[in-house]
Amino acid sequence: MKKLLIIMFFSVPTVLVEAQNAGTREDREALFNYIYEKTLDREAFSDLKEQHYGIDVREEMLKVKDEVVNASTDLELYYALVKLSAARRDSHLDVSPIEGGLVLPEIQRGTVPIRFHPDYTDKNNVFFFVADLAKDRSVYDGKAPSIGDELIQVNGEPADYYINRASEYISCSTRENFLRRMAFGLSEKNRDLPPSFYKENLTLTLKPKKGKEYTITLPYLNDVVWQYGRMMKDYVGYELVSEIKRESFEVYKPTDPNNKTILLWWYGFRGDLQDASDELVDWAEKNNMLDYDLIIDAIDSRGGSQGAYALARLTSKPFKTTGGNIKLSDITDDFIAGYTRRYVARQAAMDGDGRESEDDGTWVMDWLHGPVLKGIAAGQEYSNNVPFKCAHLPHYSDWVMQPAEKHFTGNMVIMLGPWGGSHLSQFAAMIIDNNLGHSIGMPDGGYSNTWEWEEDLIFPISKKPVVEFMWNIGHTISPSGQIVEGNPSQVAEYIPVSRDNYLNYKPMLVNKAQEWLRNEKALTAVKINEKR
Repeated sequence: MKKLLIIMFFSVPTVLVEAQNAGTREDREALFNYIYEKTLDREAFSDLKEQHYGIDVREEMLKVKDEVVNASTDLELYYALVKLSAARRDSHLDVSPIEGGLVLPEIQRGTVPIRFHPDYTDKNNVFFFVADLAKDRSVYDGKAPSIGDELIQVNGEPADYYINRASEYISCSTRENFLRRMAFGLSEKNRDLPPSFYKENLTLTLKPKKGKEYTITLPYLNDVVWQYGRMMKDYVGYELVSEIKRESFEVYKPTDPNNKTILLWWYGFRGDLQDASDELVDWAEKNNMLDYDLIIDAIDSRGGSQGAYALARLTSKPFKTTGGNIKLSDITDDFIAGYTRRYVARQAAMDGDGRESEDDGTWVMDWLHGPVLKGIAAGQEYSNNVPFKCAHLPHYSDWVMQPAEKHFTGNMVIMLGPWGGSHLSQFAAMIIDNNLGHSIGMPDGGYSNTWEWEEDLIFPISKKPVVEFMWNIGHTISPSGQIVEGNPSQVAEYIPVSRDNYLNYKPMLVNKAQEWLRNEKALTAVKINEKR
């Protein structure tokens, strides 16, 4: 009897290889419609941002509809939603995986030993140049690039084409902020971009300022020790004040007794900012330095809160704060309820682990439960504009803050750049709009809102979870009355970063700051003499 060998072939569905939570076509179309409709209802749009970008956000979102509807895998749908979110060009907003939702494949994260920075000399022809390298030159296999070499190609694609493709997924409120973040992020392999953007190694074509193009292939490493790092603090003529150890900023004092300036390297408006500001003025008073001029290096700064508290101790002039509002929509009641629960639990208005307000939070609660609820009842599109989150002043005030009892009395210069935004954008606006000091460098990243709303999306039909999605639900208003989102205050002395000035950029700005301060003192002396 012959033995029969029966071979059975099974068609293995891709669900065993890649999770299939992307829903049906009807699910995805209903999901897109929900996101789009809720965006029209909830989003605090910035017309000025759209003008600067030359876009209509609503039209940009509609362009992504087919990609969302036609997605056939979790990966395709996830990045279609990332692109949909990024169409709003808002640095605060992103998309995140949630439990039970879209499943993404594992990615081997890494960093290649090279970093880039934009050359902003020609606003219409910005290019990336090599800005940092690993201290360990053996990783370059004898072909180490040089600082200033221009990026020509990425993995065989023209650099401009690669960057423009990436811009569809990376949401930034200004073009300058996007270019700065993109240049820095080009070294990283992560989930910011679809996996198709990456290869096992990164192949780059570079061109020296003088010389021929060359190509180099670099590995993704677990860690890189950089020659310079992102935050350079080369302040010639200053030394760190080691006794003031704070997260928000570092204090540098002059080594020359004839130099009557204090330099602050500003990291951000962190939870210790109130204490740090008080400690700074106490130290300055103790050392007879409250009449010194201030140079604030905020080029590397991130966001946070309490900038007006610090500013009231850094200037002798009254100033108008930034303001804000809430877009009144279907989620405003839920937002107020959630904010109230958190306030009751902690008996304070908090920003993470730090206090968000100078009072105990009563001012913002009075506003939310008073004028905001009345605005909803009246059918308003937005609440009234008030001092930002009522963090420093009540809603019924004139937005004007007075200097603190103990404060600096000298002049001020702030150095800015397009890396950071959020509360930095507000801090810059308060200084520039109120003419509290001189501003040099480049405008900040230009992103700020009052609050965001986060929501775990589900498919409207199947009710299955998808991703977390965010909305900007309130405008930040500058002291001059403009929406801050996508619209940073312009610096008085514009000095773009270039490959020629990059390594000397901060020392150059510090020198220009000192020159401005000297001229300002000379002008003041002339005015005093004229009055005599």
